Amino acid sequence: MSTMNPSTLTVAALLSLACAAPIAAQTTPICPAVLNHTFPRLQDEKPQSLCQYSGKVALVVNTASFCGFSGQYEGLEALNKKYKDQGLVVLGFPSNDFEQEKGSNKEIAAFCESTFGVKFPMFGQSAVKGDKANPLFRQLAEKEGAPKWNFHKYLIARDGTVVDSYSAMTAPTDRSLVKEIEKQLARK
Repeated sequence: MSTMNPSTLTVAALLSLACAAPIAAQTTPICPAVLNHTFPRLQDEKPQSLCQYSGKVALVVNTASFCGFSGQYEGLEALNKKYKDQGLVVLGFPSNDFEQEKGSNKEIAAFCESTFGVKFPMFGQSAVKGDKANPLFRQLAEKEGAPKWNFHKYLIARDGTVVDSYSAMTAPTDRSLVKEIEKQLARK
């Protein structure tokens, strides 16, 4: 049994607390309400909190493998890769709301990765419109309207503000979308 001077223990404990508190305050970003949700990861269905993306610019997209717009996966991955080090994250949400996503989560994950090289975070299949919409898409619909088709995009600022939404007709390489992403990334 170790014998320590009680006053030394108290000083050591106080120093430990004093040093740890500022670090925790500096590294724990506040999770905005729009990101304060947990969804299963597409590949293995393990719960993932969207709060891990707090402080980033997020492009939230409802996706479908058998949609005429599924080629947008490639552009979304290119955006994610090009801008991720500056703070962008693309978040994909497969949905069968428009009857173009029939597979299981594992089948969707395999299709996205093998066909388009998707590496950006994707979540388990869920509803994105109507009464059964997942909580994130309900919030997004309140701000910018519900998706009218697959590959509808919502741009969320670093502080959690919903900046704008873009229809499926807006490609990930669209000049106005890229310009707004770059504008949001420039804001710290």
